[in-house]
Amino acid sequence: MAKQSFTLNVNGKDHRVRVEPDEPLLWVLRDNLRLTGSKFGCGVGICGACSVLIDGVARRSCCIQVANVSQGQKIITIEGLGTLENLLPLQKAFVDYTAFCCGFCTPGMIITATALLARNPSPSREEIIQAMDHNLCRCGSYINIIEAIESFVKDQRGEKSE
Repeated sequence: MAKQSFTLNVNGKDHRVRVEPDEPLLWVLRDNLRLTGSKFGCGVGICGACSVLIDGVARRSCCIQVANVSQGQKIITIEGLGTLENLLPLQKAFVDYTAFCCGFCTPGMIITATALLARNPSPSREEIIQAMDHNLCRCGSYINIIEAIESFVKDQRGEKSE
């Protein structure tokens, strides 16, 4: 297949790339734009390590061909949420609750949690578990991940976390 030009809005900036239309968005982000926060895990959309926000919805970038990302859609990667020097409160909650071991799944977990909290700012524990159910953590940090999200929600409501 011949390469084509695409303009992608990633983390608030337009980027012009020349790639094959069937190239997975994940590889365009990592190889062309050097945004390596989204990880390759399974390649079939099961693990969630490659998750990005597309117009506010958590999507698996390994399964989306670059040609299927419409011009004008807003793509947010983990790099677009916060920095080491300026963590977002949700990211800080992940740090505070040690909601990671190796950190491989963490970007996808934070992206998925961000999408959940955008559509439901005050989810119950069950709703958090259900939303995060399709993101895999090889280290088994699930309880800490759930507690980090719960803590963030309580902080946003002005409640004390335990």
